Amino acid sequence: QVQLVESGGGLVQPGGSLRLSCAASGTIFNLYVMGWYRQAPGKQRELVATITNGGRTNYADSVKDRFTISRDNAKNTVYLQMNSLKPEDTAAYYCNSKQNIFGKEYDYWGQGTQVTVSS
Repeated sequence: QVQLVESGGGLVQPGGSLRLSCAASGTIFNLYVMGWYRQAPGKQRELVATITNGGRTNYADSVKDRFTISRDNAKNTVYLQMNSLKPEDTAAYYCNSKQNIFGKEYDYWGQGTQVTVSS
């Protein structure tokens, strides 16, 4: 089992910045992808950004050039630096990790952290 704990959400004005962190604990073995998803009220959960254990990144078009995902494998932690925030970025942000152990896939989620962008 893997536990994911997010931190860093909050209220920020449009144009501001926030940094989210997600620390993984438990059976940390081959977390080959870690990432962030978000869900706004009345909408489906959507991908924000992912990063592999080799450092390959993928971003939603809506956040490219504004958000940066990074990962510290030694600390089993993934970060999301969010700049130039917009009201439409308001959502609950969830950390996700995918694990492969001897060919079996596991999918883990954090409890979520709220990001509100408002003046």
